[in-house]
Amino acid sequence: MFRKVKLLTIVWLFAVLTGQGFGQQYKPDWSSLVRHQTPKWLQEGKFGIYTHWGIYAVHAHGSNTTWYSFALYRDPNSDARKHFERTFGPLTPDFGYKDLIPKFTAEKFNPDEWAELFKKAGAKFAGPVAEHHDGFAMWDTKYSEWNAAKMGPKRDIVGELEKAYKKAGMKYLTAFHHAANWFFFPVWDKRYDTGDPKYSGLYGQPHKPGEKRNQAFIDEWYGKIIEVIDKYDPDFIWFDFALDAIPEGYVKDFLAYYYNKALEEGKEVIVSYKQHDLVPGAGIRDLELGQEHTLTYNDWITDTSIDDRGAWGYAEDLTFKTPNRIIDNLVDRVSKNGYLLLNVGPKPDGTIPEGAKKVLLEIGSWLNMNGEAIYGTTPWFIAGEGPTKLGKADETGFNEENVVYTPEDIRFTVKGDVLYATFLDWPGKKAVIKTLRDPSIKINVNDLPDWAKPEKSLPLAGTKWEIKNEEGETVKYEFYKNGKFKVAGGEAGKGMMGEYRQVGEDVYLQVGGFSWYGKYDGNEFKVVEDESPHYEGFYKEEIKRITLLGYDKDLDWVMTPQGLVIKMPDKKIGNYAHVVKIERFHHPKIK
Repeated sequence: MFRKVKLLTIVWLFAVLTGQGFGQQYKPDWSSLVRHQTPKWLQEGKFGIYTHWGIYAVHAHGSNTTWYSFALYRDPNSDARKHFERTFGPLTPDFGYKDLIPKFTAEKFNPDEWAELFKKAGAKFAGPVAEHHDGFAMWDTKYSEWNAAKMGPKRDIVGELEKAYKKAGMKYLTAFHHAANWFFFPVWDKRYDTGDPKYSGLYGQPHKPGEKRNQAFIDEWYGKIIEVIDKYDPDFIWFDFALDAIPEGYVKDFLAYYYNKALEEGKEVIVSYKQHDLVPGAGIRDLELGQEHTLTYNDWITDTSIDDRGAWGYAEDLTFKTPNRIIDNLVDRVSKNGYLLLNVGPKPDGTIPEGAKKVLLEIGSWLNMNGEAIYGTTPWFIAGEGPTKLGKADETGFNEENVVYTPEDIRFTVKGDVLYATFLDWPGKKAVIKTLRDPSIKINVNDLPDWAKPEKSLPLAGTKWEIKNEEGETVKYEFYKNGKFKVAGGEAGKGMMGEYRQVGEDVYLQVGGFSWYGKYDGNEFKVVEDESPHYEGFYKEEIKRITLLGYDKDLDWVMTPQGLVIKMPDKKIGNYAHVVKIERFHHPKIK
């Protein structure tokens, strides 16, 4: 009896702590909803793929193909209007965007082939845009006749992909943009078919410009999401912007319904949102075509497209990002506590463009070799080091750039006692991790093995320099042969003495308790404002073994005041980013 009571007590305590028993479910209020946690599968999986596929694949035109229909009706001089009328015919009260639906045939659509490709690419979750701004639902919905099961493909795309992706072992995502359908088409303009109430199931509820969403629109918005949850059981619901235009109570009701249903089924789910459309903690924030510029306390996700202009849907003139660019961005995001959702735009017949396939398979090949530095990892104390910086994201994102990373750009992740240092370009014969330097080590450069010695450079001793600081003030430096230097101007005032140490082109300067960093290439001395971070808690005694993923031999290494120096293989191993694996003793014996 005692053992039975004790067991019940343990079960009760677990239920209280997890909020998953005895009525402790989510309530439709923010104080309850913010208790939701990011699923373990997302924390470990990191990388997913979704598809923008719908009517907009038919016209296959425009810088952003999914917004083509918006410009089509709004601006008679737009590129979209000219293209549409040249290709399909003039807009009239009877003819318009809806008449592209019969051309959206999907005759070669094979959901199992998509699943196989995305799994080979290394994706751990995948799914379709269930409904975009254009109002065309990609599932068999009772809320509208304007859906892929009844028109166009005459197939339940969302349902078929659910089965294929789950069978392939991936978590299932559905993306919704339909909150923006309200303003997307000029439903008040009788010159076009958008103004005919017969087509309001596609173009949106009739209303005047500037009016708020009516009850019919809100009920349909809510009903469609619940219907998808009940019919297709998604693990991830992704939202585009305009969620904040829906009355708050409906949003909270949906979240509580979704999270409670997951609890009942014993599964983990997640909702993502743009900007500040949910209260922080109630879901996970998405940055469109963007990424955090530094390590964050909260996790986040970013959606970007495999094409190199943000077309999202298929276009006939698409070109694609390089595998190197996408891999570098994946590594960068994961090191900063983020995840990556990559978009692919299929053709109207249901095939994936060959250019996209090639990039996806290259990503998968890289992950086959280096995935242990991505999957199941967490960020470290420091995201990375190196000269290449990103600007801050705005509220929506949009700071993703086609930056070219250097061999000095490194990103860190950890798993257990292993520290992964991913070099975003091949470092050459030796790799230097400045974050792991130990300034307390007294070592003569001549005592280093030849491979670890710094490149020779002209001595800085005996030179004088005048450098403008960030405030525009002139700072004077004078370097002496005895390792001393004098700095004057700016915060140094009339002059202060300090010590410097030159190792190759790197110059380390210290005055009292202040230290900074410079570069001298034999021609010019310059102060480097952003010196690589230094993690003081890393000891050389921690290091058990250092290897390179994809290379089966141990790597030689030496700890120096300038950084952990690692001897790399004579020939470049693998493509794109390169992962150095540092295995550590959990409790090193410190000398």
